[in-house]
Amino acid sequence: DKAREGNLVVRLKGGDPFIFGRGGEELQELKKADIEFEVVPGITSAISAPAYAGIPVTHRDFTSTFAVITGHEADKENSAIDWQAVSRIGTLVFLMGVKKLPKIVANLLKHGRSDNTPVAMIQNGTQPIQRTVTGTLDTIVEIARKNNIKAPAITIVGEVAQLKSELEWFEKRPLFGKKIVVTRSRHQASNLLKELQNLGAEAIEFPTIKIVQHGLSDEIKSFINSMNAEYLVFTSVNGVNGFIESLLAAGKDLRALHGKKIVCIGPATAKAFQDKGIVPDFIPETYVAESLLPYFEKQTEGRVVFLRAQKARETLPEALRETGFSVDVIPVYHTEYDNPDSSQVAEMLINKQINLVTFTSSSTARGFYENIKNHVSDFSLVPAAVIGPITEETAEELGFTIKCRAEEFTIPGLVTAMLQYCSST
Repeated sequence: DKAREGNLVVRLKGGDPFIFGRGGEELQELKKADIEFEVVPGITSAISAPAYAGIPVTHRDFTSTFAVITGHEADKENSAIDWQAVSRIGTLVFLMGVKKLPKIVANLLKHGRSDNTPVAMIQNGTQPIQRTVTGTLDTIVEIARKNNIKAPAITIVGEVAQLKSELEWFEKRPLFGKKIVVTRSRHQASNLLKELQNLGAEAIEFPTIKIVQHGLSDEIKSFINSMNAEYLVFTSVNGVNGFIESLLAAGKDLRALHGKKIVCIGPATAKAFQDKGIVPDFIPETYVAESLLPYFEKQTEGRVVFLRAQKARETLPEALRETGFSVDVIPVYHTEYDNPDSSQVAEMLINKQINLVTFTSSSTARGFYENIKNHVSDFSLVPAAVIGPITEETAEELGFTIKCRAEEFTIPGLVTAMLQYCSST
């Protein structure tokens, strides 16, 4: 109906549409209706799940044939499966056959397959919650029962199944099986999510804040037009990006920074400038007043402008004022609490199913608290991984349990800290 209206319709299938996906049947209907179509092949779980378990479905030392079989027909009296022919094929991959496993095994044994034939079952293949069990045709039914293997799962029968112990790689990743909550705003979370997933973790996106850039506000516009400052201090990547966007919106570019001293707190903030071809004049090691003052003690007095979030600690500006500098704070953006559905995360916290919750700023910690406070009474259940002493202090004030802290106040530094913590627990 939608195609006839002139719309482009996508029928999205899991795996490959032609491998037990009814793709062929659906295209026959489209053909009858004289509707043009295109097929984009997918990767069937019959190949991808074994690959993620370290099991090649073919191997020159074991077999050069394999078959993909539906498990639904295993117990049918008039099954279309030729069990005698199937039993002679080197590798057999059964899809959708968890409940029919005893009948599948019985049919293979009845038609000549050895009871010592290696078997593997993979549940939730290619996902961070993947589980694999191995055995033989003689033992796999009991092993699957003891390990509570449930759908979705596939079964691989054949000599290649024994290669799992030698070739497995996905389940050996350093954070495999770990549940880690990422609380950054959505537009900032992707890099951390991707890194955690690459390391095998189940990364749960739970944005507790959202960044609202002020754009070319009257205050920012007035400052850009005058650029009346000798020193510009940036405390976050959001501040850098927001200010440069405002600069461009005002019809100016980075040449407006000529002659200004750029101070960036944190290596990530500095990199945001470096990526644009500007090397900051000073990068203090930590986000505390003591790390900033030595630089300014060597400078001549002048106006210092902090371009940062609307609400932030006043420790740094106040410390500089006391040394004789003229200091102003110009808000470039502000943070607002986001409200993701917190019931599932709260339940996992209560059941101690979450290994770490990442906090990259005090606002993410407070936002997380606001989201779960009506569901969780014991905040020590929150296993916190933090960047920087200020974030750690906030997390402790909220009652969270600090499990690990980044030595370098960057996302890679936080990931390193989590790897060290998880390897020791």
